[in-house]
Amino acid sequence: MNQPRNCDCQRETGRLSRRELLQRSGLGFGHLALTCLLRDQFMLAEGASRILYNDLKPRKGTSPARAKAVIQLMQNGGPSQMDLFDPKPELSKWSGKPYPGEVETFQLGNKNILLGSSFQFKKHGQAGMDMSEIVPHLGSVADDLCMVRSMHTEHNNHPEGLTMIQTGKIFPGRPALGSWISYALGTENQNLPAYVVLRDPAGYSTSGKMVWSSGWLPALYQGVEFSSSGTPVHHLSPSHPMPPGAQRDNLDLLASMNAEHKQMHPRETELEARIQNYELAARMQLAAAEILDLSKESEETKKLYGLDNPLTAGYGTRCLMARRLVESGVRFVQIFPPLTPSIQPWDNHNNLRNDLQAICAHTDQPSAALIRDLKGRGLLDETIVMWTGEFGRLPITENENGRDHNRHAFTLLLAGGGFKGGLTYGSTDEFGYKAVENRVSVPDLHATLLHSLGLDHERLSYPHQGRDDSLTDAPITGAKVVKALLTSPAKA
Repeated sequence: MNQPRNCDCQRETGRLSRRELLQRSGLGFGHLALTCLLRDQFMLAEGASRILYNDLKPRKGTSPARAKAVIQLMQNGGPSQMDLFDPKPELSKWSGKPYPGEVETFQLGNKNILLGSSFQFKKHGQAGMDMSEIVPHLGSVADDLCMVRSMHTEHNNHPEGLTMIQTGKIFPGRPALGSWISYALGTENQNLPAYVVLRDPAGYSTSGKMVWSSGWLPALYQGVEFSSSGTPVHHLSPSHPMPPGAQRDNLDLLASMNAEHKQMHPRETELEARIQNYELAARMQLAAAEILDLSKESEETKKLYGLDNPLTAGYGTRCLMARRLVESGVRFVQIFPPLTPSIQPWDNHNNLRNDLQAICAHTDQPSAALIRDLKGRGLLDETIVMWTGEFGRLPITENENGRDHNRHAFTLLLAGGGFKGGLTYGSTDEFGYKAVENRVSVPDLHATLLHSLGLDHERLSYPHQGRDDSLTDAPITGAKVVKALLTSPAKA
C-alpha cells in the first residue's frame, strides 16, 4: 500500500503526533479548537511573527499623525444638546404642546409634551457658532471648536452608554479608547503612565473603574488614577521613613524575584504589568511630584483655570494637571466632572434649569481655559481635546421640568489635533430628537480620533477569542473616518 509523501514521520515511528491526531480525527474539530487556543496565546507561527506589544516604549502610527495626545473631558450623565449647543426655534415655538409622533423613553414620568429651552443662545467666533448663555467661556473659544451635532449611540442607559463611548460597544469587559491608544503608541515619558485618569476625589461616577479598563489587552494599558487633591499619586512613597538605600534594596530584591517568577509563567500579562508598574512607580517617585506640582504655575494661569474660585477650583485643577501631563509626554488623559449634585451631574431628569446652570458653572471656565492654554503654548495642534457625554436628552418634558435620556442625538466638541476649528457639523430634526444629517456614530468618532493619531482603525487589532478584535470592529459596525471634520494634511 502506498503511503502519502508527507507521512515519513509516521512510517519511521509508527505513531501520529498529537497535533496530527487532532487534525485527522473527529473531522478535525479538535485541531480547530487547538488552533483557536494557541492563537489567543500567541503560539502559532503566524502569531509569533506578528508584533504584539507589552511595553510603553514610544511608537509611531501607520500614517502621518496630526496629534500625539488626547484629553477627554467626560461629561457623564447626558448633557442636553438643545439647551447647550443645538438651538431649536421650533421646539420653543411648540413648547407645551404634544410631540407629533413617538419618542423612545427610558424613565417613567415622560408626558410627550414638548419642552422648549429656557436659555438664550448667542453666536460666537468668526463662523457664528451657536452656544448657550450658560457656556460663555466655551463660546469664547468657538473658533477652535469642532462641534458635531449629529452624534448617536446604541443605548439610553448610563452604564451601557458610558461603556459605548469609551470602548465602542455596549458590553463591559472591552478595552477603553485610552487603552487602545496607549497600546498602539506607548508614551513619550517613561517616568509616567501612558493613560492617566483624573476623577473627582469625592468618589466614582457610574461604572467606576470599568470605563478605563484595558479589557483583554495587556493590563499595562489600563488607566492609572491620579488625585487632584492631596498626594497626586497614591501609595507612591513608603508610609514610614526608611534608612538610605533600603528602598532601593527592596526594589532590587523584588525585581529579582519577579524576573524568576516571570520566567516560570511567561504569558501572565497581569504579572508582566505588575512588574512594569513597580518599576514605573520607582521612576515616578522622582518625576511625578515635580510634574504635578501646580505651585510652579503662574498666578495668571491659575486664575485662567479658576483655581481662585471654589466653584471651579476642583475641575480647574484637573484640567491644569491634564495640560501638564500631556506637556510631559502622557498619551491619554481622562477627566471626570464634579459629583455635583450626583454621580451623574449632567443627568437632568428634574430641575433641569438650575442643575444645568450649576454644572456649567463648575466646568465651563476650566474647559475653555484648557483649550486656550494649550493653544498659547503651541500644544493644541498636537493635542485632541474632546468634550462629550454618553448620550443626549429628549425634547419632551419629564416630571414637569426635566428631560429623559436620548440615544438618537447628542452633541460633542472637539478641538486641536487636526480637527477643524469653527466648524458645526451635522444636524438634528426640528425638535432635536434625532440626528438626521451627516450622522456620526460612536465607532465613526473612534475611527476618526485614531486616524488623527496616525492609526488605521481597521489595522489596530488584538487577538481575542479566536479573532482579531478592534476598537471599532468595522466589519460589524461599518465604522468610517469622518474626513469632513479634519483639516487637510500639511504638505511636506
